[in-house]
Amino acid sequence: MIQELKKNIFSVGANHPDRKYFDSLFYLPEGTTYNSYLIKGKTKTALIDTVEPSKAQVLLKNLQKLKIKKIDYVIANHAEQDHSGSLPMVLKKYPEATILCSDKCAGMLMELIGFNKPKIRIVKDHEKISLGDKTLEFIYFPWVHWPETMLTYLHEDKILFSCDLFGSHLGTDNLLKSNKKKLDYFSKQYFAQIMMPYRNIIKNNFPILKNYKFAMIAPSHGPIYTKPDTIIKKYLEWVSGKAKNIAVIAYVSMHNSTQNMAEYLAKRLEKKGVSVHLHDISEVDVGEIMIDVVDAATLIIGTPCYLAGIHPKAMYTIYNIAALRPKTKYFSVLGSYGWGGKITDEIIPMFKGVKMELLPPVVIKGMPREKDFKQLDELANSIAEKHKKL
Repeated sequence: MIQELKKNIFSVGANHPDRKYFDSLFYLPEGTTYNSYLIKGKTKTALIDTVEPSKAQVLLKNLQKLKIKKIDYVIANHAEQDHSGSLPMVLKKYPEATILCSDKCAGMLMELIGFNKPKIRIVKDHEKISLGDKTLEFIYFPWVHWPETMLTYLHEDKILFSCDLFGSHLGTDNLLKSNKKKLDYFSKQYFAQIMMPYRNIIKNNFPILKNYKFAMIAPSHGPIYTKPDTIIKKYLEWVSGKAKNIAVIAYVSMHNSTQNMAEYLAKRLEKKGVSVHLHDISEVDVGEIMIDVVDAATLIIGTPCYLAGIHPKAMYTIYNIAALRPKTKYFSVLGSYGWGGKITDEIIPMFKGVKMELLPPVVIKGMPREKDFKQLDELANSIAEKHKKL
């Protein structure tokens, strides 16, 4: 996957279109890429990040095709293995190279990658190095999404090598050309599943980026942004505390009771002007639900009682949403049971880390009847009134 981004600046990473899951958790319908970038200066050469270890030979072959005899610096923006896992193989091929990384990254590389005492030089926040005719600046961006993360900025060409920030899990052999609709979808999904827990940190760090002009943003996964303002504007919206007039109803149903309640509530909300995203948890990947949760003001979880508790598929969805801490303002619960169970009592503690106001749950016995639909009407009214205050 060799591409010349600008003169003497190359993408040399690897496409992995058939990878199905990331972190053994997130489904990747179109795979991903591990983006590594080579910068040839007048006097020195730098490699920014490596690739997943299983793709190390792709990276090394790309460097061989470019006839790279020497690498002076390997910049480790991030210690995680999909960025730095191939460092031992790269250093074996280019033993003269020095690793440049943040102070916290140095120790993490030793612990995670497991190679012994490589040449490491810790670079300070906003420190610059010269490659002769090209200047690289290192920008500490901790907790986006690990504590040691940094970004690298190439001054002369105005390129931000943004690590995981602004990334997307979208496999491609052409980083400079992408389907806009696909990229919009996968960049938002990436934000939802990886960056959303750190949205306040990203928001607080964004003023740092205002000091730079960008002709290009080159992330560690997915296509490159040749019009950087598009993804920056999206991120500013996603990390803001402003939720939209959207309700996400995510439900699972065993005998149609919960499904009937969810569908009825969705129709009532839509009549009141609330945009509704209705998801049958048993039919969709949780990543699709997470995309909608990024903007939603309200979340409703629907679950039948299963062995006196929450249905396992609903529990998995709740766990993921709670762990990613969205900006959602309100939540409620709907569902049914046959002989007993405390659905709401189990769900509320799972959301204790998310600042959401609980609206009156509607949990019934058996199939919904007239009195139950009236409760759903009241819930719809409550949500609509809350949304008017957004």
